Amino acid sequence: MSFAVLFTALGSAMLVNNVILMRFLGICPFLGVSKKIEASIGMSIAVAFVMIVATFVTYIIYYILLVPFEIEYLRTIAFILVIASLVQLVELFIKKFSKKLYKSLGIFLPLITTNCAILGVAEGSILAGYNTAYGFGGGLMISMSAVLGTALGFGLIMFAFSTIRVRLDAINVPDEYKGIPISLIIAGIMSMAFVGLQGLI
Repeated sequence: MSFAVLFTALGSAMLVNNVILMRFLGICPFLGVSKKIEASIGMSIAVAFVMIVATFVTYIIYYILLVPFEIEYLRTIAFILVIASLVQLVELFIKKFSKKLYKSLGIFLPLITTNCAILGVAEGSILAGYNTAYGFGGGLMISMSAVLGTALGFGLIMFAFSTIRVRLDAINVPDEYKGIPISLIIAGIMSMAFVGLQGLI
């Protein structure tokens, strides 16, 4: 397992195949929590923690428990249970140590459970077939590199988009474009910019 393979997996997941702009996963927190920079950073950290730990745990569960007993069809249910448990842990932690952040995240914090980006990344690490090409250990390393890149890409876009939305609130925008419409236009422009990275890695 070379460093170049791990770096390629990380860079590709972060920029070329960005989970929000290129795969259109995790749109709910992207539009709902990006009004404030602090909330977007908090959500990014929470999503990154759940995404990384969930991918690690689900990868092990799939290849050590589900595959040997030939019950791979329970994959989605098992993955959702792992994600839901981690979200509860994160929610309790944030509620105890940062009530301000807990209030700013609101309903979007428990909705991490149904965040398609987290389930999509966990499922993607299995469907990519890294285990077949590199063995269990190598596949796990590549999966973790890819999920780290995905988490960093998610945080990067959340932060960039929140700073843009803060500036949009300070300028004159026609009434019919205020709120979600102008946000979707900006997101579309950002997506087109990221298309230019296709083929880079």
